[in-house]
Amino acid sequence: MSTYIKNFLKFRPLLNELVARDIKIKYRRSVLGVLWTLLNPLLMMVVLSVVFSNLFKFDVENFPIYLLSGQVMFTFYSDSTTSAMSSILGSASLIKKVYVPKYLFVLSRVCSSVINLLASFSALILVMLAMRTELHYTIFLAFIPILLLVIFSLGVGLLLSAITVKFRDIMHLYSVFVTALMYLTPVIYPMSILPDWMVAVVSANPLTNYLTMFRDVMLNNTVFGMGSLVIGIIEAVGALAIGLYVFYKSQDSFILNL
Repeated sequence: MSTYIKNFLKFRPLLNELVARDIKIKYRRSVLGVLWTLLNPLLMMVVLSVVFSNLFKFDVENFPIYLLSGQVMFTFYSDSTTSAMSSILGSASLIKKVYVPKYLFVLSRVCSSVINLLASFSALILVMLAMRTELHYTIFLAFIPILLLVIFSLGVGLLLSAITVKFRDIMHLYSVFVTALMYLTPVIYPMSILPDWMVAVVSANPLTNYLTMFRDVMLNNTVFGMGSLVIGIIEAVGALAIGLYVFYKSQDSFILNL
């Protein structure tokens, strides 16, 4: 374990450079630059809240904030795993030239998405203040579901990046999967409108648990239950363990498929 820690500390400056590179590339030649990390969720919230609150008449108090809170969490998962999936392929030229711990490329993509997540979280707080939504002490616990989601997404990203090196079709299939997953996550709609069988299906989605925990502390002024916390930890650690195992077993053959 100490060897892995020393190796990580040795290459940490490279990780910082990779994260900075990802941020710069994403907003290169953009007039507003990183401000889009604030504007994107706000603009999407406006569009979706107007459409869905009027079209479906959801009985949700403060629906724009309900929608934005779900959007912040799901967008992070989607962005981090999608970008992590192509991280090894996108760094093929560097991997072929010098030795670099390959997990750093996946980690850098997730870290850059974390920066965007923090900006989106700030946008959520600003909207809550602008709409005079009462802020409770429970919001300080929001870091728990966020941290669990980051760990879960990193595990999924490691798994996807390893598989994608050999099977490029995964990139196209995953975009369809993420679209389907959005509708199986209560981002837009409340769980109360679903039939019983659909509640069971949506509840089986790990993102639903993280999103519910997040909304409990942000909007409902309640602390999530111990059961939800334990399930969230098991899902996050399980995803990370599987991702690390598959990545470790596959990384030596990456060079043959790049």
